[in-house]
Amino acid sequence: MSVPPFVEPVLEIARAAGREILDVYSAGGGDVTHKQDSSPLTEADLRAHRLIVRELSQLTPDWPVLSEEASDIDFATRSSWNRYWLVDPLDGTREFLSRNGEFTVNIALVEDHRPTFGVVHVPVRDTDYWGQPGTGAWRRVGAAARSAIRVTQTLGPAVRIAGSRSHRGNSLEGFLAGVGAHEFVEMGSSLKFCLIAEGGADVYPRLGPTSEWDTAAGHAVLGGAGGVVLRLDGTPLTYNTRESLLNPHFLAYGSGARDWLALLGRVEGGASA
Repeated sequence: MSVPPFVEPVLEIARAAGREILDVYSAGGGDVTHKQDSSPLTEADLRAHRLIVRELSQLTPDWPVLSEEASDIDFATRSSWNRYWLVDPLDGTREFLSRNGEFTVNIALVEDHRPTFGVVHVPVRDTDYWGQPGTGAWRRVGAAARSAIRVTQTLGPAVRIAGSRSHRGNSLEGFLAGVGAHEFVEMGSSLKFCLIAEGGADVYPRLGPTSEWDTAAGHAVLGGAGGVVLRLDGTPLTYNTRESLLNPHFLAYGSGARDWLALLGRVEGGASA
């Protein structure tokens, strides 16, 4: 697969959205409202959303854009899309509000239900991750040169497990107990995918709710770095295949040295959402 010509323009779109977010962040976060599902919505979400949709629509006018902040597109329309942009303008709004810096801008290109390219920008760290499954994945900090990243194939004595600060339940606790010696790394947003992609963690079991825009960009980065994202039935995590935009439970990992799915299968309640 060749590297698509739009990589640098999309990276710049993500960075520009990050600047919009940081403008609100530096001013204290702005006003907060709540969506129907009670999740928070800030001015930063909306400013980033408007910029990304505008710029992507100019860059690739024939490709639809599905953003978290404009996701009320019926499946009858979406089901005809073979290629589209899937965007989370501010992934980790709770992290944004708690001011821990662990929030990202996610932009993914989805083709035939698979993420084929993805950008994850971390505004507070001025860091970009991007990847293309089958080609590679890279990280760039500020104006420095890009560096290729790759998952770690060899497990250490303690498994490094990435997980959410916001979603820990009995199924995850059961998984942790079954793994044995481990280090649990709490991290917000799609940074968990990037951590595995750059070799800083081994596995990310997601046994709680996520939406497709939460995962697609990080999924592409991890895939480019040699990692895998599977549903709990062992099939690849796919996108835009049904009315609901909620993901099933899934497992993301770098090394296949352990049978992670078998371990999850022994955890009570570890079934797909």
